[in-house]
Amino acid sequence: MLILMKPDVPREDVEQVKEKIQSLGFRSHEIPGAQRIAIGITGNKGRVDPDLFKSMSGVLDAVPVSKPFKLVSREVKHEDTVVRVGADNIGGRMLTVIAGPCSVESRDQILEIASMLREMGVKFLRGGAFKPRSSPYAFQGLKADGLEFLREAAEKTGMHIVTEVKDTETLSLVAEYADVLQLGARNMYNFSLLEKIGETNKPVLLKRGFSATVEELLMAAEYIVARGNYNVILCERGIRTFETYTRNTLDLNAVPLVKKLSHLPILVDPSHGTGSWELVPPMAQAAVAAGADGLIIEVHPDPEKALSDGFQSLRPDTFRRLMDRLQELAPMMGKSLSLDTSVVTT
Repeated sequence: MLILMKPDVPREDVEQVKEKIQSLGFRSHEIPGAQRIAIGITGNKGRVDPDLFKSMSGVLDAVPVSKPFKLVSREVKHEDTVVRVGADNIGGRMLTVIAGPCSVESRDQILEIASMLREMGVKFLRGGAFKPRSSPYAFQGLKADGLEFLREAAEKTGMHIVTEVKDTETLSLVAEYADVLQLGARNMYNFSLLEKIGETNKPVLLKRGFSATVEELLMAAEYIVARGNYNVILCERGIRTFETYTRNTLDLNAVPLVKKLSHLPILVDPSHGTGSWELVPPMAQAAVAAGADGLIIEVHPDPEKALSDGFQSLRPDTFRRLMDRLQELAPMMGKSLSLDTSVVTT
């Protein structure tokens, strides 16, 4: 059930509706919008009678929500959600590019890459400090040292840090350093971690699982939003299919489908989606043409020596050419490429 409030409704009317919902044993979720406030109801096992709310002061309407992902559904909020990260937005008319290496390998490495990317106007720096890997013998990241190197890079360049959260034990530590918490494909079904992230107010980049359906991705987002964190950004990063020539199959169908079903912004990761650096630029452009709100791309100055995922990382010169193409493509899709070259590194 969704309670639609009238425009410019007094605050006391909103609170009365929330108190009514809680008195019935349900949970209320206030969803601010551009035009009006909506209040979602969760916790009900069956149909809620809309007449319980329609006569209340300030209520415009009470409508059922058919989707199981109630709070992230387009039924609940018609306009697109824009996630605020510092002074920048992800979603809406902005096309956001998040770039950087798969892993933070050393202080000098991440500072060098951050400086190069910042000179190209990139505002969001990605890099893994805690690396959940398929093999226990693979490079697992620099952990706390990696977080410190990322924060130093951010302070020197003015960039926002996007880095992965591996588990509930390290969540609070990562949240101290990160501007955006990345939840990887392996953790999309980690419901305890989803709930803990939902109790923070940090923006979260939620990646689709290896074999997850779009509905399962949206239900994972629902876990986060249901705990009060509405700052969720979805990410299509490829799914596992029978194809062996690519690391994954990049499902660009998911982009317009998510846009139809949900108000949350969605990014695309063509690096993991293809597993081949040569395929990254064309698929990045295809993702923008499909309506993506942004891209997350792996960039490394010397991919052959990368400690992880060098085969899918772009060299800086290749990445720069891609950025030039995106600047031409973004306006055709009604987007503005989020770049800023006014701040130089120190």
